[in-house]
Amino acid sequence: MKHRICETVIMKNITVAIDDETHRLARIRAAELETSISALVRDYLRTLSGKTASAEVERERRRRLMNEVFEDIKRTRPGFKASDNVSREELYERRALR
Repeated sequence: MKHRICETVIMKNITVAIDDETHRLARIRAAELETSISALVRDYLRTLSGKTASAEVERERRRRLMNEVFEDIKRTRPGFKASDNVSREELYERRALR
């Protein structure tokens, strides 16, 4: 006879206040996806906290994009440094003028 280990996951309930229209649209979207609003919120919070594979994929995509931008700057503007263009004092003066 094999023994199965059961893992109990304790879920926390949260209360979220939203307007009627947002609630209506969320219910419609959840129905379209054959899920619940709770499942949508749970998945969103997991993604937000980085606990999903899709969050990791998105972080990697952003990292690659950032590196591409930096490489493009290095290639098209050799020796470019933002600090060479505007001093810290000038930067704050410009902000004050806005």
